[in-house]
Amino acid sequence: MRRLVMLVMLLIFGTAVWAIPNRQANLFQLFILQARQDLELLANEQLGEGVRPDGWTFNTDLESPTIVVDLWFDNELLAEQIYGANTRPPDWFGATSGNQELLARNVRHDLEVAADTVFGERIRPPGWNGAPPIYRCDRTIQNLVRLLDEIYNTQPDTADNVFNYCEALRQEIENDLVNIIFSAPGTGTPADSAQLPQQVLAVRGDLERLADEVLGLSTRPIGWTWSQGDDENSPTLADDLNADLNNLADTQIGRDQRPPGWVFFVPDSLAAAYRNLRFNLELLADTLLGEDVRPFGWQGEDPLNRCEPATQALTFIAQINYGFTIDETLQNASDFCNIVDFTVNSLTENPPQPTEEDIEDAADREFSAESLNAFSYLDVGATQYMGIMPRGTEFRAWYRNYGESNMMFVTGDGFGLYVDRRWTTLDPDIYARLPTLEGVRPLTFCETLWCNGPGPTPTPTNDGPLVALLRGDGTTPVAPPPSADQIREEGRTQVSWNHIRVTYLLDRVDLGVVQVALEICAEPAQISCEPVVRVFDNNLGVNKPVISQFQGLNVYEMPYGYSSSFVIEGVNYVSPDIWISDPTIR
Repeated sequence: MRRLVMLVMLLIFGTAVWAIPNRQANLFQLFILQARQDLELLANEQLGEGVRPDGWTFNTDLESPTIVVDLWFDNELLAEQIYGANTRPPDWFGATSGNQELLARNVRHDLEVAADTVFGERIRPPGWNGAPPIYRCDRTIQNLVRLLDEIYNTQPDTADNVFNYCEALRQEIENDLVNIIFSAPGTGTPADSAQLPQQVLAVRGDLERLADEVLGLSTRPIGWTWSQGDDENSPTLADDLNADLNNLADTQIGRDQRPPGWVFFVPDSLAAAYRNLRFNLELLADTLLGEDVRPFGWQGEDPLNRCEPATQALTFIAQINYGFTIDETLQNASDFCNIVDFTVNSLTENPPQPTEEDIEDAADREFSAESLNAFSYLDVGATQYMGIMPRGTEFRAWYRNYGESNMMFVTGDGFGLYVDRRWTTLDPDIYARLPTLEGVRPLTFCETLWCNGPGPTPTPTNDGPLVALLRGDGTTPVAPPPSADQIREEGRTQVSWNHIRVTYLLDRVDLGVVQVALEICAEPAQISCEPVVRVFDNNLGVNKPVISQFQGLNVYEMPYGYSSSFVIEGVNYVSPDIWISDPTIR
């Protein structure tokens, strides 16, 4: 397994320093050290005292720029021993961001998940450091707490020792956020406070439609409060609506029996009341009529209303602060809520970089350029090769080497590396105006998908360092895709691209790729499908990396369009080609 180089770098006055204040840095280092201690304790329990998998870093140097990445790397090595190769529990976070603090957060969460597996639920051995209970909560809740603090300067009050901490925290922050989101009319999101009374009245109308559908026209249970003529100005509109909603649920499901996920009514906030009433009504309609089956005239057309309130809240934050929009083609997807949840979590953990229009510093514009497939390196001597920086990749140049050298230090989205100016669009005169590296030693890092190192500079032969780099260790070749005869001998069936079910998760249009979860099916109608377990890149002779998991499926980053350069494999089916739609034709 190749280590990923994922470092956080900040240049101030030509020197590299931590991007957080000293006191916070010390607390963060303590957090990392305690996580490392717990990881080693867990490894001793699982593997035996002092026994570790090959490649274990043992990195406890708090001054090391790779200490967080090494912690994550070792945690994944141990997970392979606990769960098996490429197998993780559904609630496993993994590496979802190159941000140091978020990566450390993910490791702490996954460490607790693994500890539950090895020691038992909530059972920990003597010497276990542990962490505050928020690190056991799901990814959406942890991101909501983080953004509440960073954007809205609001911190939760839920006590660490409260019963069912994550659920109590969920209720508190959902109510905090719904009031924040609805506080400013005209935000451009569905959460507009000026529309609240009409939206609550629309929920009432849909409840009446549901009651007509299941009970008969104008037939209502005893105690029903609604009467024709009531409007949005009624002071008890939300309270009466909640009472009738529960009345219908009692008569149809059973007293005090509710569908999973049912949320509490919040009477002192019209915004929270609306969100919870709409969500509960959609749950009840799914239960009584069938999923996504609705009576004629149903006004709850926004599929986001059917998603968990935490997902709704994070989506609104992404819309307000990051310009996020929901792809309309996804609105009828059966797993719409899961896709939206995955996407907004990824977006808020990896927010978009400022556009060129946002860059006001003339120096940034002057020293900005693009790669022409430049080789990139971690060192100015060009001995630690990191991969080819794709043509068109934008960067900002900071320093140049001495004398006649053309090497320069550049940074961009997810990297800080050395490249040769001649393989970029940077003008030689502008290059000459760059400050030299005298007295400066910037930290280099690379966390983008095209990074593949560090290693030796590739050669043009078929058996040199390039092949070693692609294979990962230079000795063990990647197994080639099976031939047609092998497929038959193995009892598998070869199919074509239209047998592949693609779940689109995160478009990166600027790079021409999209993150997708893949299944391969018995028929073009995409039924009897199974997870894709391997994607082989014929051009490079390597397996496409699995970057994460979505609902138990491997997630790959694939280019748009039709391609026969990839072999898509499941347990029973194999396809020699694939079609990935771009956002304009889905």
